[in-house]
Amino acid sequence: MESATRRHYRMGARAAAVEVTRTRIMNAAGALWARRWYNDVTLQDIADEAGTSLQTIVNHFGGKDGLADAVFDLLASHTTISRQTPAGDVAAIVAVLFADYESHGDANVLWTAQMDRVPVFARAAAHARAQHRAWLEKVFADRLPSPGPSRERALDLHHAATDVYLWKLWRRDLGLSREDAECAMRDLLTSIDPRKRDDA
Repeated sequence: MESATRRHYRMGARAAAVEVTRTRIMNAAGALWARRWYNDVTLQDIADEAGTSLQTIVNHFGGKDGLADAVFDLLASHTTISRQTPAGDVAAIVAVLFADYESHGDANVLWTAQMDRVPVFARAAAHARAQHRAWLEKVFADRLPSPGPSRERALDLHHAATDVYLWKLWRRDLGLSREDAECAMRDLLTSIDPRKRDDA
């Protein structure tokens, strides 16, 4: 008869293997969707990329939409961790944003362009906007007005000044170097500091 210890070990090893497979599938799907339109990527494409079977993906996620939900939940958790930075340090804030955008900005723009047609992208975009706004409240806490219309207006300005589409405009459309684009964002954030208007 198998001992309880051995059975527990075997079950733990099986659970670990399942998690490794799930992660491999999610990474493969995320990599494909970062380069191609959602509807152009099939489950078979993802299975081939992950080195597994289509049925394994179905067993783990139920289908393409379930897999997409899992992928974007994973990406959202990574974004929260990667954007930790000291409040009030504009240079550090911009550096953290650009590190994120240089790695994931093109994919974010591609996904946002599809949110009217792909429900999971719309959900992910709404979550990302809310997450970004909450992050802005934290890192610019030293300069934001007290709660009220003035604070919301200031947050709107800071959101626009740090949005991924502004990164795209500078880096992709206008062809600015990363150094020049970071400098432009720092200058913009300095110019919209509400404390400057209060002192005027």
